[in-house]
Amino acid sequence: MKTVAIAELKSHLSALLKDVERGMEIGITNGKKKETVAVLVPIEEYRKSKSRKLGSLKGKMTVKFSKDFKMSDKEFLGL
Repeated sequence: MKTVAIAELKSHLSALLKDVERGMEIGITNGKKKETVAVLVPIEEYRKSKSRKLGSLKGKMTVKFSKDFKMSDKEFLGL
């Protein structure tokens, strides 16, 4: 991932956006420590990260209840 300071981003925005369109990720840094505060990513990658897939935890975890587990309907509903 390429990183640029905010000043560089302001002066080269068009060129940097073309890089993003080609699939590159661009980190935006701020301050003396030049910490990355944001990332420009292609819109397709952003949309993929926002979509929630059903069953994404399938096979990664299990839930087991003990034989003496009991809960009334009121307890379940929080009444």
